[in-house]
Amino acid sequence: MLSEFKPTEIVRHLDGFIIGQADAKRAVAIALRNRERRLALGEHPLREEIHPKNIIMIGPTGVGKTEIARRLAKMANAPFIKVEATKYTEVGYVGRDVESMIRDLLMTAMKIVRQEFEERYKEDAEKRTEERLLDLLLSGKSAAEKPKDENAVTSTEDDDEAIARDIFRKKLRGGKLEDREVEFRAPQAASPQVAVQMMAIPGMEEIENQMQNMLGDIFPKKRENRKVSIAQARKLIYQEELEQLIDQEKLKEEAIRRTENTGIVFIDEIDKIASRGGKGSPDVSREGVQRDILPLVEGSTVNTRHGAVKTDHILFIAAGAFHIAAVTDLIPELQGRFPIRVELKPLNKEDYVSILKTPKNALAKQYQALLSTENVNIQFENSGFEAIAEIAYEMNSRNENIGARRLHTILEKLFEKPSFEPEKYSGKDVVVDRNFVTSELGDIVKNQDLSRFIL
Repeated sequence: MLSEFKPTEIVRHLDGFIIGQADAKRAVAIALRNRERRLALGEHPLREEIHPKNIIMIGPTGVGKTEIARRLAKMANAPFIKVEATKYTEVGYVGRDVESMIRDLLMTAMKIVRQEFEERYKEDAEKRTEERLLDLLLSGKSAAEKPKDENAVTSTEDDDEAIARDIFRKKLRGGKLEDREVEFRAPQAASPQVAVQMMAIPGMEEIENQMQNMLGDIFPKKRENRKVSIAQARKLIYQEELEQLIDQEKLKEEAIRRTENTGIVFIDEIDKIASRGGKGSPDVSREGVQRDILPLVEGSTVNTRHGAVKTDHILFIAAGAFHIAAVTDLIPELQGRFPIRVELKPLNKEDYVSILKTPKNALAKQYQALLSTENVNIQFENSGFEAIAEIAYEMNSRNENIGARRLHTILEKLFEKPSFEPEKYSGKDVVVDRNFVTSELGDIVKNQDLSRFIL
């Protein structure tokens, strides 16, 4: 079943967060829609033959490559992971192997699916929690701990207990018993993790996690009697009831299905592992990593502790500045697995102005919201936006071009005084126009040596 998000609507949604870069938005919108089209084929014989068209984004840092992929995944509620290509090493060397990115993607899917399961069983878990809390309040024991004696309770006592139960239920729902203490058999904290952490070495995080889970299964959690408040007991019991209601096998199956069919892996800094034709000893973080990534992109099976994950239909989006290496410096097999290439354009002054005020999460809106908590009213004028944009453009032209990230540096410096001493500006309007920007940043911009280190 196709969702209501058509490619044009996907682009419109991305426009609310990322300025410009129409080509990249169109490419990812089509890629996302094609995945939905494939799933909508149902039992069609060609469904398994249709593979995602992976994308390489080419452009300088700070122009929106990562944000486009992240917003796309959030919009589709798809498992998403961003990885740095330079963090991986060739198989056989100490470091992270590329298959760990699929394991991390599955863990992200597990979290998404678990949240959905928890929402589905929330009402039932709350009802069960309330009944167990009433058992604790009335008898000091939950229903599971009560002795089963058919002759122990007469009908009169049964009626009295029902009346008392209703009274406590009203108080419980009214929040009048939150601080009352009850004795509760709570699970003890697991201890084997300490030993496993001591055994772990850098680059072996996956083995550490597997050891912890294995030891957790071998040594079941013990319970101990503890005095806790009703508020604390509610949280503990609610989690226990959720665990009982959620089918862990179904959760794993659904997470694997989501990972295989809707997962998105964003590989950043892929240009840093491209071979530049230099001679000498091989770099374990370059061509070796490319060769290890290739099977994942082509389609292979990765074993995880929750089950095997097929990567055939996972969407891979790679990105890099490619200002030293070129896409053609990647090994030919890997190039062929990224058929869609889009170039993101450097930002101009008008783009900086739009970034400051147009997106839903615009930087100007963020600073207004932050300082409003200190009763400081920030008001931006168009001349202020233009002055900030001019400084950002000049700094990026003069020094290293870091794109929109330069705006973070400039605004942080611009609002340094109100942020450090908000009491001096409390109840006042701080008007950010060209004069304000010039007075705060003018001297730094003029001094080239100073601006290199500050802006």
